Amino acid sequence: MKAVVFTLGCKVNGVESASILRGLQERGWEVSDELEPADLYILNTCAVTAEAEKKSRQAIARIRAVSPHARIAVCGCAAERTPEVFAKREGVFLVTGARQKGEILDFLDAACTGVRLDESDRSYDEMLPPVHLKTRAFVKIQDGCNNFCSYCIIPYLRGRSRSRTLASAVEEILSSPAEEVVITGIDVSSYMDGEKDLADLLLAVKDAKCRIRLGSLEAGVITPRLLQAAKQVADFAPHFHLSLQSGSDAVLRKMNRHYTGEEFLARVALIREYFPNAAVTTDIIVGFPTETEEDFQATLSLARRAEFSQIHCFAYSRRTGTAAAKLAELPPQVKRDRLHRLMQLGAQLRAAYDEKFVGKVLELVPEERKDGYTVGYSENYIRLYLEKEADSRCLVRALRPYADGLLAERAEESGKE
Repeated sequence: MKAVVFTLGCKVNGVESASILRGLQERGWEVSDELEPADLYILNTCAVTAEAEKKSRQAIARIRAVSPHARIAVCGCAAERTPEVFAKREGVFLVTGARQKGEILDFLDAACTGVRLDESDRSYDEMLPPVHLKTRAFVKIQDGCNNFCSYCIIPYLRGRSRSRTLASAVEEILSSPAEEVVITGIDVSSYMDGEKDLADLLLAVKDAKCRIRLGSLEAGVITPRLLQAAKQVADFAPHFHLSLQSGSDAVLRKMNRHYTGEEFLARVALIREYFPNAAVTTDIIVGFPTETEEDFQATLSLARRAEFSQIHCFAYSRRTGTAAAKLAELPPQVKRDRLHRLMQLGAQLRAAYDEKFVGKVLELVPEERKDGYTVGYSENYIRLYLEKEADSRCLVRALRPYADGLLAERAEESGKE
């Protein structure tokens, strides 16, 4: 019997799906995370934007096109938001939500059907260790969010912030067979186990044999204490993903983001005091309801000053139930135009950052073979393309810009490591 866990959305969803895959394996199922013929499908959905929610619904039809007779269970944020919509779809026998996803295996064991939502915000849901399908592994340390940004529906779906025990997180990180571990969660910055915080976690895994990378962070968590802890990690990836969302102080206030543009830039400057060549990447929303052209220009200006190495940007998506949903939306063409301009700037900034490392030796953690190249990421999150096969991490020398990153060769082949 074969089961597929098909995932949409964030890295946290991916970790949770990999944990469900582990549980299915232990129950004797042949498992996959690809859209392919199977007897059972578990669909892990996303609702961060209207488009993500639409794709989650459409995934049911995609599954049935591949496996018309498969039984389908649905979980995740979109299912939490509109469970009845998924429950009515042909082939769906079980709908659970965004919380306590480990329970879906118990529901399967008990042959449960219908809608089974868990609305509680009890302690952190300790799931099984995830199946590692790649050389990079994501270790989830936290779930939920207390920030309630005015545009975001996720706190209403995943609940309040709750953290994994430090001992449990450390055990999984130190025992991981992966060559890189990414510490992730819905709001990693809020991680707390009693008096222990994210800096304490880094110190506890400082001797890990794998590369350690931090997932998305809030600017406020960037302190000398955290950066000093990161410096002590033997194999730390100097890459900080700080969610900006807007460069306009007026828009940030409307978004319920608790910093100004200058405060954000001060955190970026602090990072570069400790890690001069660090990659600083970000998320930015364009077209928030109150955003003027002047506000958008402030975002472009701040992005240039921050010298982001990558910008993950997307147009504002109205989410019913959030504070921002009460505001009048900007015309779609305005949002599309601003998104296009920001994407252009993002491409320029990425190219400028990558160019600094041409001729430098970087460490590649391979993830896949693509079009004849071994493809993966450097410690500072530059996408690298190596013509020769590589099964494990290796030193490479960056040669020149290529595709969305840099072409590289083995460092020893250049004659000077």
